[in-house]
Amino acid sequence: MEIHLIRHTPIDFDKNRCYGQLDVPLSASFDQDLIKMEGLVEDKYDAVFSSPKDRCTRLAEELNRKEVLTDNRLLELNFGDWEGKLWDEINQNELGKWMKDFVHVSPNNGETLNQMYLRISDFIEELRKTNHKKVLIVTHGGVIRCFWAYFLEFPLKNLYRIPVKFHENFKFNLGQSREFDSLLSVSK
Repeated sequence: MEIHLIRHTPIDFDKNRCYGQLDVPLSASFDQDLIKMEGLVEDKYDAVFSSPKDRCTRLAEELNRKEVLTDNRLLELNFGDWEGKLWDEINQNELGKWMKDFVHVSPNNGETLNQMYLRISDFIEELRKTNHKKVLIVTHGGVIRCFWAYFLEFPLKNLYRIPVKFHENFKFNLGQSREFDSLLSVSK
C-alpha cells in the first residue's frame, strides 16, 4: 500500500508557545498554500485520513475527493498542562527533565513520545490489515516523524533530527509485513 503523508500548512501562532494537541489557527496564507498542495496530491485514494485538529481536517477536506476519516491516533504529542504556555512559563525543572528524556517522560497530564509512537504504530498496523492500495493522511510533524521511526526502525531519541516542514509530502510503502516497508519519496 502506498501511504501519502502530508503535514498541515503553516499556522498563525506564537512560536514561543508550546502546542501539540491545542487547536491553533491556520496562517492567512492558507489559500495560497492550498494551491501549492493541490499539485502534490493524486486524483485517486482508497481512503483519506486526518488528525481531528482543524489545521489538518481543513486541508484534508479541501484536497480530498472523498470522505475524510478522522482518527485520534493521528494527533500530535499531548503536552498536557504545557499546552498554550510560553516555553519560558513552564517550570524549568520539569522542562529540563522532559528534555533529558522526552521518550519516557511526559509533561503533567500529557504523554510521552513513546506513548505517541505506540498509538501511531497501532494505526499503521491496523492500516496494514486493510485492502487499500493508496491512502492520503494529513497530520502533524511529530506524527510524520513517528512514521519515519516506525518504517526505518531507528531510536525514538533521534526523532527530532528529521526536519518536517509545513505541507511537505512523504510517500511510504506499507508492505504485507514490516520487512517490505520503505520510504518512496519526499516532495516539498
